[in-house]
Amino acid sequence: MTGTTTAEKLADLHARLEKAQDPGSERARAKRDAAGLTSPRQRIDRLLDKGSFVEIGALGRTPDDPEAPYGDGVVTGYGRINGRPVAVYAHDKTVYGGSVGETFGRKVCEVMDMAIKIGCPVIGIQDSGGARIQDAVTSLAMYSEIARRQLPLSGRSPQISIMLGKCAGGAVYAPVTTDFVIAVEGRAEMYVTGPDVIREVTGEDITSAELGGAHQQALNGNISYVAPTEDEAFNYVHDLLEYLPSSCDEPAPEYWAPADEAVVGDSVLDTFIPNDPNAGYDMLDLLGKIFDSDDVLEIQPDYAPNIITAFSRIDGRPVGIVANQPLHLAGCIDADAADKAARFIRICDAYNVPIIFVVDTPGYLPGVQQEKVGLIHRGAKLGFAVVEATVPKISLIVRKAFGGAYAVMGSKNLTGDINLAWPTAQVAVMGAAAAGVMIQGRQLAAAPPEQREYMKKLFMDFYNENMTSPYVAAERGYIDAMIEPNQTRLMLRQALRQLATKEEPEMRKKHTIMPM
Repeated sequence: MTGTTTAEKLADLHARLEKAQDPGSERARAKRDAAGLTSPRQRIDRLLDKGSFVEIGALGRTPDDPEAPYGDGVVTGYGRINGRPVAVYAHDKTVYGGSVGETFGRKVCEVMDMAIKIGCPVIGIQDSGGARIQDAVTSLAMYSEIARRQLPLSGRSPQISIMLGKCAGGAVYAPVTTDFVIAVEGRAEMYVTGPDVIREVTGEDITSAELGGAHQQALNGNISYVAPTEDEAFNYVHDLLEYLPSSCDEPAPEYWAPADEAVVGDSVLDTFIPNDPNAGYDMLDLLGKIFDSDDVLEIQPDYAPNIITAFSRIDGRPVGIVANQPLHLAGCIDADAADKAARFIRICDAYNVPIIFVVDTPGYLPGVQQEKVGLIHRGAKLGFAVVEATVPKISLIVRKAFGGAYAVMGSKNLTGDINLAWPTAQVAVMGAAAAGVMIQGRQLAAAPPEQREYMKKLFMDFYNENMTSPYVAAERGYIDAMIEPNQTRLMLRQALRQLATKEEPEMRKKHTIMPM
């Protein structure tokens, strides 16, 4: 009974809202607390600016069940991060295991609909048992309703998933459809079918951590970042949003940057590239020296580490970075790296974030296994994404730029706007060693053994002087400027300023058809 007087009605409201604050059963709450886990509202309070959360649907519950707990397994609402609006929802594992039911689905759809209308990020804190079996087809319908709203949001406003527990079945499809997935090591697990089902159906024996643990799914390419703790996961989301706009119709946040005079003359850059063209170095060390600060936020650092995708800033403005990593596969582009870079380029293009390519690659990775896993179409996907992107695209060649890998790393002919190169750059169809085999293999094989090394060196010296020299490319207009490394930060600033008003007309059609 709600009572008849205003005071009684207010007391009833307070009681209901109080019960809705942590509506799980006493047993479920005790289990959560004993494990040292946070509640969904604590997670939301940690993510959002203090006092900014406005909840909706707190009193929602399963229809026609007077004993059903409030919330229906999810907390939903709006708030702010660094003063900017976001929509947020968090699964409540103490209510129906955080599984999706009718009211659960309607609540999540409500905040997603609002985000579509106003243009703000949607952040889902995931900790779900999957579909609510007792709700039968209704649960599946709600999954579909949530998925349907991800399409109008995709590329309009950032969508971020934070994985804080086990998510199985349909509960993993929504997160991997978002732009970024952040998972907590030792806590998050993701799989379509769990180890028990796999054991029953296929006979394979595997633990849930081995199957879908955060580290494993990062290696599989399904996770953007593995955080060591829940707190670090929220910090990563805060950092990520600093590089992204609230919607594609707004600019990304800008920050203070030093004057032009303060960013030139870094002599360390002049000696950064090793004299030995085959010597390795850490590209991340270089990236930290050519952007506004050493704040380089990597996306998917554990997946295809031979290519780096990251956010940083130039002149106080966010940029996306696609860079080859010589420490892994010598910086070759394999099928996984092509997928990783292509998706990141599309994210940057969707949110109007300029792209900087930092190039040091000997080419696409050769090998039988690469052909089997689809390097042809997956490698083509990277070139497709580069051409499709209309944001400013700047390429900086610091060392090797060979073959098709040169082309897809922001080359002029694949619609790169400005190409810069250091004097240490090499641009060619292939490197001197490989060219020696292709062009002079027979002559070298026929020569006396004691002369082969000498003849090979003569050829390689000639090839490097006349074929891989960056001045050959510069003479033909494929490089806009040869620059001193110590001038790099200034030149990147000037290039972005030049491209600040870039526009490309769109050809009338429904949509492109990306390679498989």
